[in-house]
Amino acid sequence: MSNPQSTGLFATFSLDSEELSKSAINTVRATLGISGAVALIVGILITFWPKDSAVVLTAILAVYFLIAGIAYLGLGIFSKGISGGARALDIILGLLFIVGAVLAFANLGATTAFLAVFIAILIGVLWIVEGVVALVQVGDAPSKGWAIFFGLLSIVAGIVLLFSPIWGAVVLFIIVGISLIVLGIVQIVRAFTFGRGATA
Repeated sequence: MSNPQSTGLFATFSLDSEELSKSAINTVRATLGISGAVALIVGILITFWPKDSAVVLTAILAVYFLIAGIAYLGLGIFSKGISGGARALDIILGLLFIVGAVLAFANLGATTAFLAVFIAILIGVLWIVEGVVALVQVGDAPSKGWAIFFGLLSIVAGIVLLFSPIWGAVVLFIIVGISLIVLGIVQIVRAFTFGRGATA
């Protein structure tokens, strides 16, 4: 029987191919292969064409906003089983999503730059807060030296992101791309090697 904790993102690493049927092994292999190929392709696109990839991701986000806006608008207009206040909020939310989508589509380049700056500033603030928390809690840390090093590094990284958010966003985006390439390769290798020793 499989480990009950083998659910989630890394479930395939704890699966025992000896306990699976041939069709289940093939399903796991296909899943690993497809997800690995997608991660590898997206990682390559992000790493080597970050600007174009960011614009495409912004367009996908704009499409999501448009679909969500229409869904909330429809929910607010046509739902009879919810209160008038809830319907009004659904309509307002739907209109906001649609306006956001229209503004994003009107100038994808500017929207992409805005999102990059916004996310970089948000991450910068989070890193600074995380660093301050680490320094405040240094007395409880088992290794005070590492806690101080981590806290200072986090604060410095956060300040760097705040003062150069575009550069920081590009670097973070490329790191994501490289991570996806590595993940994709690992998944594809797993797809070819999973269940090789199974006798089923």
